[in-house]
Amino acid sequence: MNRRQTLKLLAGAAAFAGSAATLGRAAFAQASPAFKLPPLGYPYEALEPHIDTATMNFHHRNHHNAFIVNLNGLVGKYPELTAKSPEEIVSNLGAVPEAIRTAVRNNMGGHWNHTFFWNLMTPGGPAMPAGDLKNAIEGTFGGFDQMKAAFKQQAVGRFGSGWAWLVMKEGKLTVINTPYQDSPHMDPVEAKPIIGIDVWEHAYYLKHQYRRGDYVDAWWNVVNWTKAADNFKRASA
Repeated sequence: MNRRQTLKLLAGAAAFAGSAATLGRAAFAQASPAFKLPPLGYPYEALEPHIDTATMNFHHRNHHNAFIVNLNGLVGKYPELTAKSPEEIVSNLGAVPEAIRTAVRNNMGGHWNHTFFWNLMTPGGPAMPAGDLKNAIEGTFGGFDQMKAAFKQQAVGRFGSGWAWLVMKEGKLTVINTPYQDSPHMDPVEAKPIIGIDVWEHAYYLKHQYRRGDYVDAWWNVVNWTKAADNFKRASA
């Protein structure tokens, strides 16, 4: 083989390698999941002793991630699921193809609810609401303690699995609960959440066993009232 042939061979090999690398990157980009598990923003142990490390670990890494895996399994046939935000989708489930509506309700609802839940908790935050949210709570319920009592009643009164919420509905604060992974945005509630607590057993059973009320009482110690105030401001706009 002469020098010219050798150079041509090397150039061809380089071009092939470059094309293969480009194809590899494209394949990786196509394989990259549309939905990803959002980070907590704090370590799993950060909410101790109120919410235990083990529960936070498997609740986030396993339970929430299961919704992500299921949603990514739907995207192949229904790529339109990525065209809107999770909140827009759960707020208008009637626009979701009927064939996957229940799966989207459960999994997109679970994804949205849990993302909201993680963002609503923080270590060492303010112990109670302030400003406009505080005034609205006092005006509606008579005081912070009265709101907590009404909220707890919704949480422990939810038979089976679900969530309890402080929401803005028709311009007023109220407390509600929802079954399974339903969010307040969904029909027929159509409300805007301010705070919300997961009352599925996996959220509290390791630490509190069947005592859901004890879990709710402990949870007030980690509520991010700064974030709740932002939620209230957005819901009031």
